Amino acid sequence: MNEKIVLIGAGSAMFTRGLIADLIDMGWSADLALVDIDPVALRVAEQLAQKMVAVRRAAIRVSASTDRRQVLPGASVVICTIGVGGRRAWEQDVYIPRRYGIYQPVGDTAMPGGSSRALRMIPAMVDVARDVSELAPHALFFNYGNPMSPTCRGVIKATGANMVGLCHGVHYVANYLAGVLDIPANELQYTAVGINHLTWFVKLRARGRDLMPLLKDIAERRDRLPLDPIRLGRSFAESGEESNGTKAPSEDDPFSWWLMRLFGAFPAVLDRHVTEFFPQFFADGSYFGKVLGKDAYSFEKTIAYGDKIYEQMAEIAEAPGPLPQDFLERGGGEHEQALDIIESIRTNAGRIYSVNLPNRGQVPNLPPEAVVECPGIADASGIRALPVDSLSPAVAGTLATRFAWVETLVEAALEGSRQKFIRALVLDGSVHDLQQATSLADDLLEAQAAYLPQFEVQKTPRLQLATA
Repeated sequence: MNEKIVLIGAGSAMFTRGLIADLIDMGWSADLALVDIDPVALRVAEQLAQKMVAVRRAAIRVSASTDRRQVLPGASVVICTIGVGGRRAWEQDVYIPRRYGIYQPVGDTAMPGGSSRALRMIPAMVDVARDVSELAPHALFFNYGNPMSPTCRGVIKATGANMVGLCHGVHYVANYLAGVLDIPANELQYTAVGINHLTWFVKLRARGRDLMPLLKDIAERRDRLPLDPIRLGRSFAESGEESNGTKAPSEDDPFSWWLMRLFGAFPAVLDRHVTEFFPQFFADGSYFGKVLGKDAYSFEKTIAYGDKIYEQMAEIAEAPGPLPQDFLERGGGEHEQALDIIESIRTNAGRIYSVNLPNRGQVPNLPPEAVVECPGIADASGIRALPVDSLSPAVAGTLATRFAWVETLVEAALEGSRQKFIRALVLDGSVHDLQQATSLADDLLEAQAAYLPQFEVQKTPRLQLATA
């Protein structure tokens, strides 16, 4: 295998490390161009990459640039992992809504944090897509940036680029369910459909047996057992320390199992993400005696862990000594299926993965062109979605407003429309009233103004509501 891979957002050191470890493990020959607008983060990523390649004498040629246009010509694969504004901007997406009594365990996909992040991500990714279309029109083009569905939808709507969204969440939860069902993960066959981070497992089979009845029985049995506060507390304490999914998920995730009982389908990616799609159930962040984002799935710990990992990576990059013993091990995380998908395409293997693609008939009762997470086959023609059965009205109903929210948010981001941003916050369902939606929108726009040039001309006054 000989590829020219351009990694945009290489300052995300964990992803870069994982991708290079996978490249080395698979024995590929490759040109790897690292891109990041932060020269300090880029230098860390480049130094780590060079050390990893050198220690294994791998046939990987590493280069780096702060200008993607310099390295895009001739690219066969482009992978984007950017997060506009980084962790400091992400903090504002979560901390500002807290002032309004809105608590988010993640804040990068749904709720006000996800909406705010989309305003930054969509225009930036549209610019990337235009450069890819011009300079590397035949490259496989993958996006890992959140919020996945709004970002991909915005890019495809604005540019028509052939972008595929990837996330390891469905794969991760499939392994979790295999453990719950006590079967080897490689024997589990499944269909999972939805919006990224709320993707419903609607079919499960192994060895010719339908496993959904068994999963429903397990959900019913769990409902009759009291929650174990010690185990649940331990899960909460650990959840913020490794947000990349490398730890096995807790067996608890009580809300996801409650949804399984109610809807007859299991949601990925477990409570930390899934709760954000149902804010009406968690007023003021209340979650099984804890507060979401604080002592349940601590956002502060997630941020601290990210900062700590970056600092560790920087120390290793600058240190004269050898790499840590386990540094080159192939591990889990967002990167883990990227090269497998590329290999499946190049070898026409036709393997099936969970991918984010426009709905062009593969899910009959979801909106056309909405970016859905669904099964896709990777073969010599690229990646194409596989048709699935219509979702139940109840499951489709959990997604309907979400896709309307995505479309409204995409319009807000592309047009720089404050009014449509307010509408998106209303559709999301986290705000208590229109006045709160308006004030929250303005506070987020003000805090993130440095990353929102499309909103500079917005001078519309705040909504004033009459009071009794």
